[in-house]
Amino acid sequence: MTDRAILTDLFDAAVAAADPLQALTPHMPKPPKGRTIVIGAGKGAAQLAQAFETLWEGALSGVVVTRYGYGALCDRIKVMEAAHPVPDAAGLEASHALLDAVSGLGPDDLVVALVCGGGSALLPSPPDGLSLADEQALNTALLASGAPISVMNAIRKHVSMIKGGRLAKAAYPAPVVSLIVSDVPGDDPAQVASGPTVPDAVSRDDALHLIKSHQIAIPPAVLAHIQGETSHAPDPADPAFANHTVKVIASAGVSLDAAAVKARALGLPAVILSDAIEGEAREIAKMHAAMALEVKGKNRPFTKPVVILSGGETTVTLTGKGRGGRNTEFLLSLAQTLDGVDGITALAADTDGIDGSEDNAGAFVDGGTCRRLREAGRDPAVDLASNDAFSAFEAIGDLFSPGPTGTNVNDFRAILIR
Repeated sequence: MTDRAILTDLFDAAVAAADPLQALTPHMPKPPKGRTIVIGAGKGAAQLAQAFETLWEGALSGVVVTRYGYGALCDRIKVMEAAHPVPDAAGLEASHALLDAVSGLGPDDLVVALVCGGGSALLPSPPDGLSLADEQALNTALLASGAPISVMNAIRKHVSMIKGGRLAKAAYPAPVVSLIVSDVPGDDPAQVASGPTVPDAVSRDDALHLIKSHQIAIPPAVLAHIQGETSHAPDPADPAFANHTVKVIASAGVSLDAAAVKARALGLPAVILSDAIEGEAREIAKMHAAMALEVKGKNRPFTKPVVILSGGETTVTLTGKGRGGRNTEFLLSLAQTLDGVDGITALAADTDGIDGSEDNAGAFVDGGTCRRLREAGRDPAVDLASNDAFSAFEAIGDLFSPGPTGTNVNDFRAILIR
């Protein structure tokens, strides 16, 4: 088995550990006296809905929204598709549909929320005085800022009629059970998809402080709204959330554990650095590369052979106009530090199957990556400076493209050192 095949097996094991059917089975709620309404949002929401239908024995109805091309066949739950990472009119329609689905319910009814990563962009719902174009401009500014996902979502939930717990509040007095697949470092359920059914204590003043401290170029109309008195997100202590149950049913930590077990079954020791690594992708790559070289040359802090695993969500501050995502940016930076070193192979990929806005999940690198790039007429340093990692790896056929996986537990990174 080649090293790339081994790394692919580890990725597959990580994704399988977050399989919707497997993740949902131990967390199914009891049927209510009244109606069961299923709502959801995220890149794996359709697969979660499909699995929920399989497991649920009673009547149900509902609606979920996922990214274009990520749908799955459901019999009783309507699946809608919209744009990601920048929202569109279809997402606005989906937000209205979810709010309509939970309106007019009573205390004997039950709302089940299936929430996973990607829901922030899929649920645009601009407040009064703002438009979809304003929310699109906000998303574009946030994506270009390099700010951590927690910062982006803290800001988003103050510019929405559905995020920050507002969708759950709209269901009151019906109880809400939120079943969440976490794609955020630390697994705070209020951060996943900007918490449509999970409020948190991040205030308007907190959001304004984050905007200033991260120097985010918020569109003027959006900034004016956040500064206004109507932007306050719901208080977690609000009685409307008293009958709300929140469960994180899958996460990066569980998936990395599964990858480590798979590596050991293949005869390779495995170590997990962390499931919550954040920071600029190219800088996080330098840290990983330095550790890999230390292992390769000095057998410390781990003894080779070994697989180093990590997860979390890095960020990219856009300075160029190339194509790519955070995983390919990480890898292109990693490749430059490992240039010419034999015996190290790496895979970094988004567990939802899409890295950024292209159709790949990530890519492979090894000590010969930069040489192959130069032979193909590419300059790795120039590609990294212009955020054009996708084009670089496409040129040498090293993209990793498994297609939509049906789940989303954030980034998966594996470095095999011989």
